[in-house]
Parts: sequence; C-alpha cells; structure tokens
Amino acid sequence: MTQAVTHFLVAAILVNLFRDFVVKNKRDFPLHLVLIAGIAGLLPDFDVAAFWILHYSGLTLAEVHRTFTHNLFVPLLFLVFGIILWGSKNHYLESKHIKLRNLFFVIAFGVFIHLVLDATVSGLIMPFYPLSTLAVGLNIINFLPVHFHSAFLPSLDAVLLMFWMIYIGLKHKISSFI
Repeated sequence: MTQAVTHFLVAAILVNLFRDFVVKNKRDFPLHLVLIAGIAGLLPDFDVAAFWILHYSGLTLAEVHRTFTHNLFVPLLFLVFGIILWGSKNHYLESKHIKLRNLFFVIAFGVFIHLVLDATVSGLIMPFYPLSTLAVGLNIINFLPVHFHSAFLPSLDAVLLMFWMIYIGLKHKISSFI
C-alpha cells in the first residue's frame, strides 16, 4: 500500500507544478490550494478509519478498504460540483481568498491521484464500486525483488520530499525565509 506521505506529496507536487506553469492568475489559484490538494490525496484512506467503526458488524479490513472511497465516483462527484460552480457569479460561493470551484477541482484531483497511485504502485482498486467489483491495477511493487519491498515505499517518500524541497527552494526562493 502506498504510504500517506506519497499520497500527499504527489498530489501537492503536481498541483504546485500546475499552479507554477499553467495558471495565469495566481489570485484565482492561491498557494493554499496546493496544501488542500495534498490533504485530498489522503481522503480515500479514511475508509480505514471507517473500518474501526464498522468492524463490530463483522466486516474485515479487506471488505472495507479500497471499496467505497477508492472508486471513480468520489473524484467525479467533486469534479461535477466544480463544473456546476464554473459559471457561477454568486459571491456567497467565493471568498476573496479562494474560489469554491477551484477547491472542488483540487479535491477531485487529489482523490484521483490517490486512486492512480494505489492502482499502479501497490495493489488493486475497484473503480466502479458498488456497481461492479471489477478490480484493476498494475501493482508494480510486485515486480521488484522481495527484499526491496519493505524499503521501496519509504524510499519513494524520501525521493519525492527531496525533489519537492529542492524545487520549492529554487522556484520560490524559500531560502530567503531562513
């Protein structure tokens, strides 16, 4: 299973790169949306917390984890809310610091990235659950030698964190704050 740090960092890094190189008006896409995207990258794993509530009903962790929060309907729901708000001129839905539609878009993106990471790096997801129990995924960690399994995911976290810190240091001149 991909670790929480990886889920946070990949979503935050990708949204940060999008903000730095694609977004023209930084006021419409403030930096704290990068943080929100990272947090959204963790959201699907709240089904583990739900397990601790549901386990009294006899359900196992395998029956709960990667089911109802690890499907394409979750990011699609946030995407639809963002699209609905796209043309809205309602000032109650926007503050001077954040456009609500952008909030929904980065949450949808963070959750989607979580699903992609789980399906490619370390396991299977059921993208159309509860309509289908079809499980898909590459599970590339299984292609590594067994003695690398325990070191791969923490190493991935370390590499991602170093990449992001170097990028932030170079792009945003973070050293001037030290």
